[in-house]
Formats: sequence, structure tokens, C-alpha cells
Amino acid sequence: MTGMGGRLREALRIADGRVDADQLVARLEAVRRFLGIVDGHLPDTPLVPARTLVERAGTRLALSRDHTVVALAGATGSGKSSLFNAMARMDLSPVGVRRPTTGVTHACVWGPLDGGTRLLDWLGVLPRHRFVRESLLDGEDESTLHGLILLDLPDFDSVDHSHRLEVDRLLGLVDLVVWVVDPQKYADRVMHRSYLREFHRHRDVTVVVLNQTDRLPPAEVPRVLADLRRLLDADGLDGVPLLATTVADPEGPERLRAALERTVAERQAALRRLSGDVDTVVAALDDMVGAPRTALAADDPAVTALDRALCRAAGVPTVVAAVEQAYRHRAAAATGWPLLRLWRRLRADPLRRLHLPDRRAGGDPAESLVAATSVPEPNAADKSALALALRTVAERAGDGLPNAWPDAMAAAARSRLGDLPDALDGALASTDLGVDRPRAWWRLVGGVQWLVTFAAVAGLGWLVLGYAVRALGLPELRHPMVGEVPVPTLLLLGGLLTGALVAALTRPLVRWAARQARHRAEAQLTRAVASVGEQQVLAPVRAVIAAHADARTVLEVARHR
Repeated sequence: MTGMGGRLREALRIADGRVDADQLVARLEAVRRFLGIVDGHLPDTPLVPARTLVERAGTRLALSRDHTVVALAGATGSGKSSLFNAMARMDLSPVGVRRPTTGVTHACVWGPLDGGTRLLDWLGVLPRHRFVRESLLDGEDESTLHGLILLDLPDFDSVDHSHRLEVDRLLGLVDLVVWVVDPQKYADRVMHRSYLREFHRHRDVTVVVLNQTDRLPPAEVPRVLADLRRLLDADGLDGVPLLATTVADPEGPERLRAALERTVAERQAALRRLSGDVDTVVAALDDMVGAPRTALAADDPAVTALDRALCRAAGVPTVVAAVEQAYRHRAAAATGWPLLRLWRRLRADPLRRLHLPDRRAGGDPAESLVAATSVPEPNAADKSALALALRTVAERAGDGLPNAWPDAMAAAARSRLGDLPDALDGALASTDLGVDRPRAWWRLVGGVQWLVTFAAVAGLGWLVLGYAVRALGLPELRHPMVGEVPVPTLLLLGGLLTGALVAALTRPLVRWAARQARHRAEAQLTRAVASVGEQQVLAPVRAVIAAHADARTVLEVARHR
């Protein structure tokens, strides 16, 4: 018997580790911050338990820390109502043959009700089902249980579904649960699978009582207790106190009373229950968060592919082709024969056809930010390539994370899709393409062309004057000679040939310079479009990645006990 008494005392032992109230509040605050961080990124349904915990914990801690709420829970016929009356030493909860007998929750409060009234209101126990146990009644001292609120719950296996709903509601609110089982149904699968197994994170606030042991032969009690312990260990409840009681023996409930007296004295049950609730919620949130994730690098292949897709969607290939054509057009107009320049100017400038800004006209560059260009709309292939690039960025950002985060990445990548066309158009309009200002060598070649043109015109005029003089019968003009060639003829032919030669020599240079201008414009436009991609696509995605990192950080605080 001494050995059994030692084992019972060990079974009655509650974990020595105390829960620090300030640390618990810090953990709850971390959960609250987590909810704020992931709001809008993760679906609401999986976060409901965490939101419920934050609200419930705040209410429970604010109501009363001087009371300990203990619930007697069990199946029909387990004798929990009889045990409830035995603990109260009063007939408070109805006991009878008809099942289920307990249809509503009854409460017994030890000591003055005072602050317990609001707690019972929060628990939803009707005033007519509340009873107060005075300190001295019939000579029995009940002061060791002052602060205890003992609840007799309805049967969780009642045929009345509302009873089970009431049990489930209160099991989420009470500080400590005493599971009352009987020798016939202690191995009930529903109880173990649907209830006891769910309390594996609340071992510090769980007690299991094998009631009605008087129905067993004395030799069978240890065997049934051992089998029940095996089942509890399989449920993850190893180490929870396991007691044997019977109301047939006046001393039967005393072991449970001793456990409750210690629980009341410690004033830790509410904190331990909430700490276990935080553990449960954090474990679920941890599954939702997953491993750490680094931010997308600027040289990430997904980012590079996005920039290319945005360039095609913005019409950068069209613009840079127009830049090359515009350079040739403007260079030819500046360096060609003056007599042909007017004809070239009658042709539309390729960049002006796209309504891209012309800083030669002295326009305000700021106006180009709102000016709409005439760059063609992206075709179906370009749109598909952009959609694929957005999806690739989201997948790359959410790689290895639980499903909710890749979905959040995808939503973030597309969150500003409606603003993207105008932003890309504005980027094209605001980029200096580098072809607005004439080059110095254009002026030099243009000056030479004007010079040789003047020489040709002068030579032509001189020859025409000579022919006119002869036609009028006037004395013939004698032209200066250079060798055998008259100077007017030399000026005319020399000017024409020199102009043609300068144009021929300039043409390859113009083509080379036009290609260089195209490359410079392409680099400028790519940077401008990449900036739009950073603002409209990557910034929202990086915000989600940052939120994920912040969520992991605060979850570490919530995890620490």
C-alpha cells in the first residue's frame, strides 16, 4: 500500500514549472502582432483559432485571476454529477437513472462570489444554476478551496446535439478539465479520439478520474488503471494525473479534492491553460509559416525574365527601332544636301509618330509623365509572356513555403496590374532617349555641305550668267581657268561631287551612330521599365516576403515559454 500511495502522490503531482504572467502576456501580444502582420496575406479561416485565443485570453485575464475554473467532463453514466455533488458536499446537480440527466451546466463557487459573477456570466452559466459554498457548513472547513469554480458539464455523448455544443464551448474556456470515466466506457474511442487526444498540449491542466471503482473487484482496479494509463499515453497525455474515485466511499473523492486544493492554491491553472492554448495556436501557425525565405535578388533569373517581359509589353523593341530610324532621319536632315533637307523634313519623324517627347521643342519633361504615347498595345504573345513572368516571380518568391504564402505572392505580384500599362507608358514618355539634341559633328558636316552647295550654286549662277550674256549678244565673259577647266564649271562640278562624296562617307557613320543610339536608348528604357517592375510588381512581393520574415520573428517570441 505504501508503494501505491507513493505512486498516487506522484500521479497527483502537477508540473513544478510556473507560468510567468508577464511572459504569457508577451506571448499573446506576439500572436496579436502576428495576426496584424499576416492580415491580407493569409486566408482568414485558418487564423480564426489565433484570433479567438487573443480575444478570449484578454478577457479571461481581465476578469479574475483569483478564481480557478474547473470542469467535470464525461460521458453519459460516468457519474460526474454524483462526483460534483460529492465535491460540493451538497445535492446541486440532478442525478438519476434517466439519461442524459445533466442538460445544462451547473456551477459551484467556493468562497464569496464577488469577482466570480462576471466570470460566470462570461462562461454563460445561468444565475439559477450557480451555487455558493460557504467556508463553514455543518462544521466542515472549505477555505482551502476558496476561489474554485467547479462546473458540471452536460454529457458530451448526449443524444441532444446542443449538449455537445455546450461542452465544446466550455472546454475552450475553462482553466482545468477533469475527465470523468467509468470502468465500462473508459476506452470509448469517441472520447479518446475527439477529446482527450486534442488536449495533448494541455497536460498541465488535465486530470483523468476513473470513477465508480466500487463496481470493480479490488484486484481489478490496478489493471484497469494501467490500461487507462496506456490509452492516455497513446493520446499524448503521458504524465497527467490519473485518479481512482467512488462516491460510494466518503473518502473516495478526497484524492481529487486534494489535487484541486493544490491547483487553487497555486493560482496557475488559468495561466497554464492559456499557455497551452498559445502552444497549440503557435504550432498551427508555425505550419502555416514554414522555413525562412530570402528576398529576391536583382539578378535573380525570375526578375531578369520579368524585366524582359515588361520591356516587350511596354513596346521597348518598337521604341528602340524608332530611335534608330529617328537618328538616321535627323542625321540625314542635318548632314545631307541642303536642297534635299526640305524634302526629308516633310517625312514624319519616327519618334514623333509614337508621340514620344521631343526636348528639342523645349517642352517640359514633367509633362511627359502624363502624356500618353502611341506605342502599340502588346500582342497576345507579349501578354502571355508577361503573365508567365509574373507567375514565375510569385513561384520563385514563395518557393518552399506553405501554400498560403505562394498564393499571397501571386496576389501581390498582380495587385497593381491595373496601373502597370500607364506606369510603363509614363516610363517611356519620361526617358531621355538621347536623340533630341543635334550632335556637333552633324553641324560640322552640315556646314561643309552648305559650303559646297554654295560653291555649286555660285558656279551654276556664273555659268548661267555667261550663257545669258552671249544670248544677248553682249561681249563674252572670260571665265578664270584652272588648267583647262573654267572656274564656274569647277565650282559646280566640284560642289556637286564633293557633296555626294561627303554624303557617301557620312552614311556609314550615321548608320553606326544610329546603332549606338539604339543601344543607349535600349539600356535607358530597360532601366526605366525595370524601375516600374520594381515599384509595381517586385515591391508588393518583397513586402509579402518581409511580412513572412516579420511573422517568423514574432512567432519565435510567441513560441518561447
